Amino acid sequence: MIQKLFAAPELYIVLLTAAGALIALVAWLPLVLKRLPLSLPIICIGLGAAAAFTPLLAFTPSPLVYPIVAERFTEFVVIIALMGAGLKIDRPFSWRTWSTTWRLLALTMPLSIASILMLGHYGLGLSVVGSLLLGASLAPTDPVLASDIQVGPPQGGGEDEVRFGLTSEAGFNDGLAFPFVNLAIALAVSSATGEPWFWEWLSYNVAWEIGAGVAAGWIVGKAFGWLTFNVPGDSSLSRTGDGLIAVSATLISYGLTEMIHCYGFLAVFVTAVTLRSAHRRHEFHREMHDLTEQVERLAMMALLLVFGAGLASGLLAALRWQDVVVALAIIFVVRPVAGWVGLVGSSTTYGERAAISFFGIRGVGSFYYLAFALNEGDFAEAGRLWGIVALVALLSILIHGLTVTPLIRLLDRSHGRDPDDVHREAIPPGGQLGPAGRNEKST
Repeated sequence: MIQKLFAAPELYIVLLTAAGALIALVAWLPLVLKRLPLSLPIICIGLGAAAAFTPLLAFTPSPLVYPIVAERFTEFVVIIALMGAGLKIDRPFSWRTWSTTWRLLALTMPLSIASILMLGHYGLGLSVVGSLLLGASLAPTDPVLASDIQVGPPQGGGEDEVRFGLTSEAGFNDGLAFPFVNLAIALAVSSATGEPWFWEWLSYNVAWEIGAGVAAGWIVGKAFGWLTFNVPGDSSLSRTGDGLIAVSATLISYGLTEMIHCYGFLAVFVTAVTLRSAHRRHEFHREMHDLTEQVERLAMMALLLVFGAGLASGLLAALRWQDVVVALAIIFVVRPVAGWVGLVGSSTTYGERAAISFFGIRGVGSFYYLAFALNEGDFAEAGRLWGIVALVALLSILIHGLTVTPLIRLLDRSHGRDPDDVHREAIPPGGQLGPAGRNEKST
């Protein structure tokens, strides 16, 4: 009997217990951390690193050991985050009102890719192809880890230019970085086989995959918008009150788009924005957002626990001191300068421009792009590339996580807003907000 009491528990039982603790932390930690200069990702990485030193971890949590798992896991987390980001945005889509977004996509992201390419090749001695992959992986901002600086829930208020710009940028650039990742893959394949690459890359990876990806996302979004809000009678999906509809739209949009070999990330965000526009003030958007946010947070925490364990297990072992310098430059120089240049001449204030430029969080999206490329092409510098990307993500999570709360609260006060009231307004149960923000019972 004594032996049974002190016998090691089954791995299945350990995983069940850990899952229960994770769910409790998902619900509780955001309340605890709301006013503290800490973020949920920092806590998760710390817990994961601590777990690496216990006998409970019976495997090496490294993307170099499990490359396919790394690609698929990060892929799922990103697409869920993209749906949540699109459903959050209250601002109607237009070329003029989304001008901050277009500047960040058309100027800031290419400048970031070019700068990181130069740093990688001339500063770190990486190959041109490896440096291009590094730039393409690290240029897009992350929709998963940026929840503290994104807009609030649908109709929650507080959609200022900083939060809107960072949310919409993260939604779009996770898809628009793909052509550059595919360019690195095409160059790697061409260097090994001698096959021509330019016209296929331009016509297929750029023109077709972007154009058809946007179109596919719009079609799926329109279809789900009609099924959710406009079906005659009592058969609309909004009548279910079940936010799982958003997860369904995510998976269908991503799956169908990938089936026609287009950019699923881009399609999912377009689907979310299109679905949101179908009935912008309906309370069911809140139901879909809340469910999506819970799934995203669970998946994100699980991923960052593994990331923390990977860091403690040697993911950074291939780094050199020059890599650390370049990683700091990416955080403190490349993104802030590229962001500022992209917003020159815009209607943003200096404070808003500085905040948008600084809070270019890197993370899960970068993990996905690197995992995808390394699974598709032959890159000799894989271990070092993983170390650099992991270090940039870790630094971003720490630096931005520690500064986001005080800096955003300071920005809110400078604009005459109470930081504690920014996201307080919510859609009342069973109702929707009218044009003036008043409560209107839905029918």
